[in-house]
Amino acid sequence: MEANNNFARQLQGLPEGQSLENCPVRQVMQGIFSKWSTLLLQALGERPYRFGELRRLVPDISQRMLTQTLRDLERDGYVYRTVHPTKPPSVEYGLTPLGRSMLVPLKELVDWATSNFSDVRAARDAYDADANG
Repeated sequence: MEANNNFARQLQGLPEGQSLENCPVRQVMQGIFSKWSTLLLQALGERPYRFGELRRLVPDISQRMLTQTLRDLERDGYVYRTVHPTKPPSVEYGLTPLGRSMLVPLKELVDWATSNFSDVRAARDAYDADANG
């Protein structure tokens, strides 16, 4: 119950005029944990990649979604974009210092997800079986 009270106090302590929609944690997390962001951040943690390389690295992402996800990550300050004046122009993406700063906690969460995937899948299967009959 104490944890719930701490959370309630945190919510009550939001600055004047700030709602849960503008909660800093919510705002940051939704950008990091979109469907493709985590994969792209991990890839860019290895080295900078050109757009086409990223497209081949994550083959089931559409070109449109890759473009949008990279723009979102760039907008949030995690990724930089460099256009090289070649014909045709080549574009390279890499992590900014802010993006690099999240690699350690992101790796821990990815490792946790990998280790617990079978338990999560079993829980989902059990829930779905109960819900369907």
